Amino acid sequence: MSTLEIRDLHVAVGDKEILRGVDLTVRSGQTHAIMGPNGSGKSTLAYAIAGHPKYTITSGEVLLDGEDLLGMTVDERARAGLFLAMQYPVEVPGVSVSNFLRSAITAVRGEAPKLREFAKELKSGMDALSIDPAFAQRNTNEGFSGGEKKRHEILQLELLKPKIAILDETDSGLDVDALRVVSEGINRFRAHEDTGVLLITHYTRILRYVTPDFVHVFAGGRVVEEGGPELAEKLEAEGYEAYTKASA
Repeated sequence: MSTLEIRDLHVAVGDKEILRGVDLTVRSGQTHAIMGPNGSGKSTLAYAIAGHPKYTITSGEVLLDGEDLLGMTVDERARAGLFLAMQYPVEVPGVSVSNFLRSAITAVRGEAPKLREFAKELKSGMDALSIDPAFAQRNTNEGFSGGEKKRHEILQLELLKPKIAILDETDSGLDVDALRVVSEGINRFRAHEDTGVLLITHYTRILRYVTPDFVHVFAGGRVVEEGGPELAEKLEAEGYEAYTKASA
């Protein structure tokens, strides 16, 4: 069982404070949804935890199974069991999807998977996500549609098998069919009792497929309300205006 603990986290970009004291705990077997308007700090939380150099931690702690994540390099955080699916995955020209994924697995596991075993894992993961086999030889994220990028992120998730997955607006830009396939991939991952999910989204549509255990509303760089799935339904009906006014 694993636990991600975020304690009184403050984060700045340049001289502007974005996160103003975030407290959140994600345990294995749990799915947490973070919802809120643009500019509320949702993606900042994701990138700060993952170690993006643009975001400066000014105070607070982030622990994974009691270990200080903030004292680790980005690759050390991945090896510790943290995964981030980015809202805008970067292109990696000249590196095929297959080579990219095998290198990622090698970095996280500490040894290269045998080619035959890797090929079997890759094929199984791609089949489950309805990805064309030719996809494996394309340059990573280069010329990918929004749906292809997001399926690739979930393919990484399924192959790397992290302890805690942070999914930053994985539903962004997806049509109905792609949303269903991606959601099924998330549900396969979270079916493992030793994994936890932190799902960041603007909208409730993905929550029709991936039911959260907890919903947290972000506004003004902090969590302003918490609840269960019923809170997402309230947000769908009423929007974020009341929260943004209160946090202004």
